[in-house]
Amino acid sequence: MRKSLIMMLSLIFVAGALVAGCGKSSNSVEPVNTGANGGNAQQNSKAEPFELKMRHIEIGEPNKNRLARLEAVKQRIEEQVPGLTIKLDGVDSEVNRKDKLRSEMAAGNPPDIFDAFGSPDIGVYAKEGLVLDIGPILDELNLRERFINLDPWTYDGKIYGLPKGGSIEGYFYNKEYFAAKGLEVPKTLAELEALAEKVKADGKVPFAQGSKDAWVPLMTTNNLWAYYAGADFTAGFKTGESKWNDPKMVEAVSKHQEWVKKGYFKKGELGIDYNSQRNQLLTDEAVMMYDGSWASSVFNDEVGADGKSKFGFFVMPPLNEGDGFSSMVDSNNGYGFSAKVAEDPQKLEAVKTFIKVFYSDEVQLQSLKEDGLLPSMILNEEDLEANAANDLVKEIILRMNELEYKWPAFDALVQAEVNTELSSGIHRVIEGVQDPQAMLDALQKVQDEANAAGQ
Repeated sequence: MRKSLIMMLSLIFVAGALVAGCGKSSNSVEPVNTGANGGNAQQNSKAEPFELKMRHIEIGEPNKNRLARLEAVKQRIEEQVPGLTIKLDGVDSEVNRKDKLRSEMAAGNPPDIFDAFGSPDIGVYAKEGLVLDIGPILDELNLRERFINLDPWTYDGKIYGLPKGGSIEGYFYNKEYFAAKGLEVPKTLAELEALAEKVKADGKVPFAQGSKDAWVPLMTTNNLWAYYAGADFTAGFKTGESKWNDPKMVEAVSKHQEWVKKGYFKKGELGIDYNSQRNQLLTDEAVMMYDGSWASSVFNDEVGADGKSKFGFFVMPPLNEGDGFSSMVDSNNGYGFSAKVAEDPQKLEAVKTFIKVFYSDEVQLQSLKEDGLLPSMILNEEDLEANAANDLVKEIILRMNELEYKWPAFDALVQAEVNTELSSGIHRVIEGVQDPQAMLDALQKVQDEANAAGQ
């Protein structure tokens, strides 16, 4: 296990060369906690008061651990920076990324610290001079080489944000059900479909899925086209080398629609939200669920009679046995910082302290232990092994080590308007009001327009 855990660090992210430096960093702090304010409270009361606005997406029951960590980090920073009050602003992830943050950026007034996606979002904002180059801060804190991969957060050679953690996508499945029915983890896509047929015949939902937000079903679609068209195919849309309406893409989206028609997902999935899909698995209504490794925390307390995790994890299998497993492995969600922070020495110091506290070994390990969030920073193997929360998290790490093909999610590689059209398109395909060929033809038209505009 120790070997597998440390191997994770060399495999976890796409296109990232592993850098040296596995020792404890100079930014280590005491583990964050939710105790009473102390230390610098009196000092803070004497300093010139100022406020830092921080946008986060840690809302709802599934994110309660993340919010608690963020609130503890907030308290620690306020203790260390005289006069500071951090105002936390929680917003739904989709609303923040596709609506609120874009509007704030267009007005030139984003929050001081904000939840963001690296590629392509940060590059767009950096091009307009709206986000802070944090390279000098990373150098001052000796952190630049502690991150496994900063490519999604780098534009024109400068770093404009930091990933919260890493992730992999695959199927969470009910191990007790598999054992009781004599089922095995599938080795091919055909075996996965045969498995779904058996589950459906038993009166269960094969795949839990809430498709109200399009990014949820698109995780499945993305992995299907990575098998049918190739793991590197998505990277060619923006350059024109790949076409959305390529026959292999049509085949992949048609496979997804076929699964919908065969009843592998719960009826009415377009009205089911992301959080509710997990309940299908927790209540034994469904047997499998395609999701990101970040969802593992939902199952932390789910153990069988043997005291081991009730749920396991496997990645979507290839078309043919032996072709090699393929999955999204990413570090594309994290925090960015407003360029206006540089104009205010107090705010700049607060941002520097935030980076020091949040991007510490302790918070990274807490995230792994409490939520199964894979590290975005290089950590030593003893700490990794000690903080892998349970058998499920360890299994996720092992599955990651088996991957032959790793790629970033589609929304890190295409323009915003293409992502918007794809989102509405997959909804139409799931609803059955448009066939995959027509959907992909329309999507390619939007892609051509975006490419021609140089976006």
